[in-house]
Amino acid sequence: MAQAPERFIYLDHAATTPVRPEVLEAMLPYFSEVYGNPSSIYTLAQEGRKAIDDARERVARVLNARASEVVFTSGGTESDNAAVIGSALALRETGNHVITTVIEHHAVLHACHLLESLGFEVTYLPVDHYGLVDPEEVERAVTSRTVLVSVMMANNEIGTILPVAEITRRVKERAAALRRTIVVHTDAVQCAGLLELDVKKLGVDMLSLSAHKLYGPKGVGVLYMRRGTPFVAVQLGGGQERQRRGGTENVPGIVGVAKALELAESEREWVSAHCQRLRDRLIAGIQERVPKARLNGHPTLRLPNNVNFSFEHVEGEPILLGLDMAGIAASSGSACTSASLEPSHVLLAIGLPADIAQGSLRLTVGRDNKEEEMEYVLTVLLDLVRRLRAMPSLSSTGD
Repeated sequence: MAQAPERFIYLDHAATTPVRPEVLEAMLPYFSEVYGNPSSIYTLAQEGRKAIDDARERVARVLNARASEVVFTSGGTESDNAAVIGSALALRETGNHVITTVIEHHAVLHACHLLESLGFEVTYLPVDHYGLVDPEEVERAVTSRTVLVSVMMANNEIGTILPVAEITRRVKERAAALRRTIVVHTDAVQCAGLLELDVKKLGVDMLSLSAHKLYGPKGVGVLYMRRGTPFVAVQLGGGQERQRRGGTENVPGIVGVAKALELAESEREWVSAHCQRLRDRLIAGIQERVPKARLNGHPTLRLPNNVNFSFEHVEGEPILLGLDMAGIAASSGSACTSASLEPSHVLLAIGLPADIAQGSLRLTVGRDNKEEEMEYVLTVLLDLVRRLRAMPSLSSTGD
């Protein structure tokens, strides 16, 4: 039996985060003591309803929104699915054109594929070698049939921050000139606790969040939906969430996401600064010590916690296994596609050859990581890459 490493360093916060003790404590009563169905009228049930209403108010304050504009979902995937499909279907009589980018999360891309099967036309805009989309290109892509634009706030793999506020401004000006309604959605799942989430400054109509990316529970998310945004519910049932999302409310999860988001926002400045110091230490260390290492994503317009490198002549899986044996948890890209043998669609989109894209490593730091851990990671990674590069290639061993 393999011996467990002496230390454990978690560097996959973009995939998920541990639930904070304060969040768990806030959730616990709603699992066992206050268990009533919030749609019922008796006192026990109404205590749950009050908790939901309070959570909605708290989320709205962080987003600078109205409480009525907050919809609770099962997570980031449902929030993205609902925003893309629900708004497009609601505007189907006015147009059938959707605009997005080639580096979106699959929760958006697959929703767009579904719309295509229903007769919609989707424009997948390219990005530059940093992963940035040109706001002018977004504006030029708008036609008299456009109903939706969905551009992520920051990429989950390479960390590049996209100019969503400028994109929204340009799209809204174009929509006004065309005298039509165009909904703008952004996937902000990676941004809570790291970037400001003021929906008025962003100008978006819809914004997606997921609790487990910000030290909250899995299985719950948020969809901000600006008042008056055209929308058709895609999850049908008892008409909860003001007819926007059917299904008995996940009261503990809703309480948890509100608490986690509130804490993340209150600590955002110091956590962002802390993560950026660790991020920059890793980037500088890898660039100094590891030959033929390429930083993926924008060098400065990137999430404070994101490090993504590709290493020539090394595949990603052996790197991850070697790091794991040394007690370091990391990933090669999106956690949702980590089991795939195909190279990342994001890395291919920024121009990496397939063989280089397969040698990628994503390290995402968090609030509890420490400076001294980064030196250990750098030492392990340098030794690991050297050893892997020294190994004979399988392709050169013959049959």
